Amino acid sequence: MPAPRKYPDELRQRAVRLYRESDPKPVIKRLAEQLGVHPEALRNWIRQDQADHGERFDQPTTADIEELRRLRKEVTELRRANEILKAASAFFASELDPTRRRS
Repeated sequence: MPAPRKYPDELRQRAVRLYRESDPKPVIKRLAEQLGVHPEALRNWIRQDQADHGERFDQPTTADIEELRRLRKEVTELRRANEILKAASAFFASELDPTRRRS
């Protein structure tokens, strides 16, 4: 279970929208102070929004991050299933081995 977020999603969306709709663009530090958020948090939200809108290519989009998270979880589950199948096949192979002595 992920840690709870420090800032609500509504605040994030409002802050990014306020930055995007402002002309000229406000200084991030001042805008962050007005909204009561940490400047780096606001800067990261803006960068992520720019990546999601195809304006930045130096970081993955939110959809890419979610897909990567899903695929990593799937790989973990498949590896666990593979280990179970290996153990089961080794067990049954030893049971069916004709050279094994019976007690």
